[in-house]
Amino acid sequence: MLKHLYIKNFTLIDELDISLYEGFSVITGETGAGKSIILGAIALLLGQRADSKTIKQGAEKCVIEAHFDLSRYNMQAFFDENDIEYDADDCIIRRELTAAGKSRAFINDTPVALSMLKELGDQLMDVHSQHQNLLLNKQDFQLEVVDIIADDAAQLTKYQQTYTAYQAAEKELAELQAAIERNRENRDFLQFQYEELENAHLVEGEQEELEQRSDTMEHSEDIKSALYTTDNALSADQNGVIEQLRSSLSALRSIEAVYPEVGDLIQRIDSSYIDLKDVAHEISSLLESVDFDPAELDQVNNRLDRIYELEKKYHVDAIEALIEKREMLHQQLQAIENGDESLDEVKARVSQLEAQARKEAEALTKLRTKAVKKIEDEMQKRLVPLGMPHVRFSIQLTTIELGVNGCDRVSFLFSANTSTPLQPVSQVASGGEIARVMLSLKAMISGAVKLPTIIFDEIDTGVSGKTAEMMAQIMKEMGGHGRQVISITHLPQIAALGSVHYKVEKNETANGTTSKMRQLDADERIREIAQMLSGSDVSEAAIQNAKALLGH
Repeated sequence: MLKHLYIKNFTLIDELDISLYEGFSVITGETGAGKSIILGAIALLLGQRADSKTIKQGAEKCVIEAHFDLSRYNMQAFFDENDIEYDADDCIIRRELTAAGKSRAFINDTPVALSMLKELGDQLMDVHSQHQNLLLNKQDFQLEVVDIIADDAAQLTKYQQTYTAYQAAEKELAELQAAIERNRENRDFLQFQYEELENAHLVEGEQEELEQRSDTMEHSEDIKSALYTTDNALSADQNGVIEQLRSSLSALRSIEAVYPEVGDLIQRIDSSYIDLKDVAHEISSLLESVDFDPAELDQVNNRLDRIYELEKKYHVDAIEALIEKREMLHQQLQAIENGDESLDEVKARVSQLEAQARKEAEALTKLRTKAVKKIEDEMQKRLVPLGMPHVRFSIQLTTIELGVNGCDRVSFLFSANTSTPLQPVSQVASGGEIARVMLSLKAMISGAVKLPTIIFDEIDTGVSGKTAEMMAQIMKEMGGHGRQVISITHLPQIAALGSVHYKVEKNETANGTTSKMRQLDADERIREIAQMLSGSDVSEAAIQNAKALLGH
């Protein structure tokens, strides 16, 4: 229940700070006084997108804040799921807009995304404006009404899960059929490509090894020359480095006894001598192994040319990518061979899911059929007292192809007279009749949905007199049992039945036009209703009529 509303710097409102109460309340005011501005502010609290132009001219920031009492609505799960502090007695929703175009939303001082604000707002309040009467044209709305009264949310969710799986399987089947068809058309080409790569006997790492071997053989003469020069420098009998080191070691050892200082040098030269002997041995072995074979070079280059040719043909740059392509072609060919088997498996799954979806849809239809009878009886009882003694209201439930909401199409049929056949309500009902139908639907739905707050914005359009009084009685009845119903109205019959009466006024000041809303006391209320009865010149008769309406 909305218990407090604060608005600052929103269009014509400087500052509004007002308390609201449970039960049935009314808001009145002349056309253009600013009632729609207050609704616009509430819409922002419920998650509507903001426009910086709504900020009062000259102000830097606009703030809209509402306090809700949720103690009777068991809504803690939403706050726990979204990691928001929960206070059942005082839930605070705030929206801030800046002149720079920035928008921020808060729930209990926790910054939240606009989508989350809207999700919570949908559970807190329903604002029924005149344009919502157009919902009667919408088949989805009519189906939603039936589903609410049928209390079939669990069954609908169960069906939708099955239907989603069924749709996914149908999509998979269509894609598989298309892929198999494409592959079969290209089967010969795929087979040729696979055999070409398979017959190439490709091996991972082969290309690098062949490239290295080719490079080595093409430079074999340079390699042999360098190895021969090094071998000669190290191992020549007279001038080789190794022979020179051996002679040096012999000379130093001959003086070591009388000149110990050379001991360390002998060890170092001896170590170098051993290392160089090993190096010389390895170079000698390499020299013997290097042998240029033109035939082998041609063989290596021919193999490389074949690999390069395949890489160019298949638009890759490594032998590993060719191997991957070969395996992919193999899988495609296997899929073609096993296509019918795979197709049969998916077809069986589609059939199974379709049968399950139809079974779940039939269960939905049974729940809806029972609800249809209940709605028809309830609407008949509600509409007759609203000035339509010969009204007929019927719901046509027809079978359609499986869809996201089952296999039912709902159509609300209406006739205000015994002589007029039942036709879709949006085609035959007048504006006033549609308003009464919508009020009756909302009254019926409110008992099932248990929304904390419902606001009616001039739902009384097109009615007057006794009918207006009956509509007020319905709204007052809806406001019972701890619920809050607020009606914005121009009719004194409705305004008189409110437990609390607010008035919206527009004033001209030195700083421009401002709009404000205030709660009326008993005397102010009498005068306001009298003015609604008689116009700007309030007569004594109007005062007495107002008192009579108020039960004074």
